Amino acid sequence: MTAKRSGARSKRPQRTGISPPMPEAPSEPSLSRQRIVAAAVELLDAKGIEELTMRRLADRLGSGVMSLYWHVDNKDDVFDLALDSVLEYRGAPQMVQSQDWRGEVAHMLEDWRASMLRHPWSASLLPRRALGPNILSRLELLSRTLSRAGVADADLNAAIWSLWNYVMGATITRASFGLSDEDRAAAQQRVARLGEHYPTIERSRLLLDDDWDGAFRKGLDFLLDGLAPRQ
Repeated sequence: MTAKRSGARSKRPQRTGISPPMPEAPSEPSLSRQRIVAAAVELLDAKGIEELTMRRLADRLGSGVMSLYWHVDNKDDVFDLALDSVLEYRGAPQMVQSQDWRGEVAHMLEDWRASMLRHPWSASLLPRRALGPNILSRLELLSRTLSRAGVADADLNAAIWSLWNYVMGATITRASFGLSDEDRAAAQQRVARLGEHYPTIERSRLLLDDDWDGAFRKGLDFLLDGLAPRQ
């Protein structure tokens, strides 16, 4: 009996005192300002301005809230950085060789509008956030292009703000105009029934016009006609 017990014990694994190596946990990307800004833009795109909190941002990044403050000052700083990141402008193709100042300005402003429409929250933030390097670079390039085209220094600020206001207004209107085709058709029919009060709107069929891009380009042409140097 003793021999059998001994044989049974000999089949058990022997303890060596050395534990097998544990599998390494997958490493998380280190927290950085760039990652924080990218996550903030994603959160703003998905949820909007009111839903961005430092807690939600930290959860999205898989980090603690306090860790964020090693890279950003506060939530306002996050807004500033997120806004500026989506307004980066890389320039039109062959812009350096171009002598077409109207084409350059049109490309800048169409790109600006498209950037804000991709991120609708940006239009409401821009008037009240600090101007970051990307938007300042846009304004510098726009100013330089208009100056090269012959816009006098005395008129330059008015020209810049006119174009700024045009882009902002066009973007906010487009982003907030949520009528369906059926709603617009019904509104135009009401106008038609009241044609004696609104004959021009009824004739132009204003409420049925949904060519937002075409209207933006044509309106921009009107503005640039006014900025063109007098011959």
